[in-house]
Formats: sequence, C-alpha cells, structure tokens
Amino acid sequence: MVAEELIARSLIPEKARLDALHVASAAVGSVQFLLTQNCRHIANAHTLPRVYRELNDLGYPGLLIYTPAEFLGSIEDDS
Repeated sequence: MVAEELIARSLIPEKARLDALHVASAAVGSVQFLLTQNCRHIANAHTLPRVYRELNDLGYPGLLIYTPAEFLGSIEDDS
C-alpha cells in the first residue's frame, strides 16, 4: 500500500497516517494536483522531493502537491 510505504520510509510520520492516506489516494487515483494547507507533513519543501521520488518508484508519477497560494500564484505575479 502506498501510504504504508510513505510511513515505512519515514517520509510521513505514523502519527500523520491520514496525511499519508491523503497523498496515497491522490497518487493512486491519478490526480494531477493535490492542494493542501498541510505544510507540516505534505506540502513541505524538505519532504516533497523524497515523496515524489518514492511515488515514482512505486509507479505513481505525476502528482504535484501545492498549497493553494502556490498553485494560484500571488497577485504580484500578474504584473
């Protein structure tokens, strides 16, 4: 199971099992973008590259994880 692998490889802690399920569900469901406000366990710049690598190794490439602000861009980006 994808969530179990994310936890087993210490990418997402056991106490955040629901976060691992959230990422795993999006990956298995072939979701292109996962938007989350959870920067502690999901949209974390230190963790994301490792999560992407693990998902790719498990055969689930292509999921991109962003916070809503990152996804939408800032107002200043429009100039």
